[in-house]
Amino acid sequence: MMMKNYPPTEPAKAKAIHLTQPKLISRLQKAALLTSIVVLAWALSSTVVWANGDQIIGSWVTPDDKAVVEIYQQEGQYFGKFISLKEPNYGADMQVEGLEGQPKVDRKNPDVTQHEQPIVGLVMLHGMAYTVSKQGKQTWQGGTIYDPSNGKSYKCTIKLNADGTLDLRGYIGISLFGRSQTWRPQQG
Repeated sequence: MMMKNYPPTEPAKAKAIHLTQPKLISRLQKAALLTSIVVLAWALSSTVVWANGDQIIGSWVTPDDKAVVEIYQQEGQYFGKFISLKEPNYGADMQVEGLEGQPKVDRKNPDVTQHEQPIVGLVMLHGMAYTVSKQGKQTWQGGTIYDPSNGKSYKCTIKLNADGTLDLRGYIGISLFGRSQTWRPQQG
């Protein structure tokens, strides 16, 4: 004998809809909540990354107080320029060349057109990008640092120390072949 399937009665339909609606609403609420949490986490992490990257923005004093460099952010990268020098003018040793008392310029630059560029105002740190390693170490890298005393540019990395100083390492090729300096924040 064959049993015939009859369509469910109206009360059975209502009961089925009644049982699935709360589950559907619950699923939609969970999906909305999960989406909100993901968006919030992304927004917070993006804000923290930018805030941490901006920790190096400000004025920094180079070793032996020779210069003050202002680090600033532009289009997601970090740059630095000389804003003052301990000895902004040439000394008596430059009298023979007729430069004594004149403001120091970028005389050693390989680009001859830059030889009259004053050192004060010269952008010497270029295109540094903020990164965080898997171990949580913060560095700024991928850019270059220019040394006006010899007219050469070097790859560069910057690390922010716990005491608030910066370790800068300029190098050729690999970091092993380079020189490091520690800069401190300018007070006042």
